Amino acid sequence: MRSREVLKLFKTLHRTRQHVFKNDTRALEAARLKINEEFKNNKDETSSEKIAELVKIGSDVELILRTSVLQGVHVDSNHLLLVPRKELLLENVPFSDTPKQKS
Repeated sequence: MRSREVLKLFKTLHRTRQHVFKNDTRALEAARLKINEEFKNNKDETSSEKIAELVKIGSDVELILRTSVLQGVHVDSNHLLLVPRKELLLENVPFSDTPKQKS
């Protein structure tokens, strides 16, 4: 049962990586290497408590990647163009550089 859960997390992390870092080959490769390295480093773990802890950490990482990571593209030396994914644009609150005056 635990091995299925670990494999599912491995696949989910890679799918999330492909979605979050779409069109960014450097980030895709770096994330792929990091995911594979972490799973390889812990492949001989036998303690069910430690495995559960590692699965929880992996799930948390996947959630953070999916909900908090935003891509940016350098337009020139002083400008960065943010490329938000559709699912990150949930709030319908307009952004303002200056705070509104309280009346």
